[in-house]
Amino acid sequence: MYSVDLNCDLGESFGAYRMGMDEAMIPLITSANVACGFHAGDPAVMHRTVRLCCQYNVAVGAHPGYPDLVGFGRRAMNVSPEQVADDLLYQIGALKVFCDLEGTLLHHVKLHGALYNQAAKEPALASAVCQVIRAVDPGLKLMAQGGTAMQAAAVHEGIPFICEVFADRAYQSNGLLVPRGMEGAMITDESLAVSRVIRMIRDHKVQALDGTDTTVQADSVCVHGDGEKALLFARKIREALLAENIRVHAWGNTD
Repeated sequence: MYSVDLNCDLGESFGAYRMGMDEAMIPLITSANVACGFHAGDPAVMHRTVRLCCQYNVAVGAHPGYPDLVGFGRRAMNVSPEQVADDLLYQIGALKVFCDLEGTLLHHVKLHGALYNQAAKEPALASAVCQVIRAVDPGLKLMAQGGTAMQAAAVHEGIPFICEVFADRAYQSNGLLVPRGMEGAMITDESLAVSRVIRMIRDHKVQALDGTDTTVQADSVCVHGDGEKALLFARKIREALLAENIRVHAWGNTD
């Protein structure tokens, strides 16, 4: 029987500014990647999001990024691996305290935005990320794209690795995501998104923007919580997974 995790980036509101539809999205997913205050989120939002996850038995992951509230963490920064390591310790540690207070384990770490994309390609940065995760908790999982520097570093450090695919993003022939600024980078048709997700899970294939097939491993499927059709995508994908007899649960959970 096939199985998959359904994850979403959440907790992205900040002060008086509201982003996403966390209350409606959380019941539809099995893992949440919670912003940790550097690119989005604040302490109150972090705590509230962890509580919501506990209410619906959703696994909590830390979603750290660059210190870039204005750019939502999507702008590349020239930061040393050592500084990134300290920034990650700060962000992951903050979310872990809220998890401890609410009586739940921190399940995984998934980098955000530009940091996610840079660490996928830069071995030194990926190594620093994985060393931080191991230092915080050797059992803490890393969620990232398979076949990247992140997976290689996780294997080297002995960190459990969750291969992530994206329901609402287009792929390049090398298996990496099409940059957001390029035409066709976003998948906006829910029927197309559903069919691509099912194929990624069953056949480990996805059609790249140039029409060729690229190989993927789909341990977890991401639906971005700030997308215009985020709720519709999540509902349609979950319904399709259940209809296809694909079990939906957080990676590593057996219940």
